[in-house]
Amino acid sequence: MNSPHPRGAAPEAAVTLLAAPGRLRTTVATALRHAGVALAPRGALSVAAGDSVQDALRAGRAGPAGPHLVIANTVRPEGTRTALRAGVLVILSRAEATPARLRAAVRSAHHGEGRMSHDTLVRVLAGAGRDLPQPDSPLTARQTAVLALVAEGQGNAAIARALSCSEHTVKNVLYDLMARLQVRNRSQAVAHAVRSGLI
Repeated sequence: MNSPHPRGAAPEAAVTLLAAPGRLRTTVATALRHAGVALAPRGALSVAAGDSVQDALRAGRAGPAGPHLVIANTVRPEGTRTALRAGVLVILSRAEATPARLRAAVRSAHHGEGRMSHDTLVRVLAGAGRDLPQPDSPLTARQTAVLALVAEGQGNAAIARALSCSEHTVKNVLYDLMARLQVRNRSQAVAHAVRSGLI
């Protein structure tokens, strides 16, 4: 039997769409359906949509636990940081919400994994120090330096060159910091660090 969902299986969870009635809600609902995502009044996940991330967060307050995934026409750093602090796992601009990305986004949110575009992440990190409190870090200086380079999109070899150490050392530092932050991968480590103000 052929899968009705090209390029991968359908996401595991139905979603509840939280958005003001209008064109954006209709557009996002259609995009989710084209991605093979089932819509339900009480889905396992909630998707909030709005003109901005802040608008989507306001729409998401109608859900029982706040949105897991935000889709907005405009994604700005301040709204993104607010969403991350509120526990949003996935942030997509409407322009990047292709069927494949929506499927991947719902799957990530379902598994508790964070996801956002590289451009959004870079813009968020560029202004992170200005408005986030700087808590006592659970990370060492070396772990913080490695994590900051990971957030810039650097690979292990580039990080090793920048810090004048071996790739093996970088892998060990990453392993230790992921265990300390209780995350499963590099993306989750960066998202946790941004939410917590560590970088």
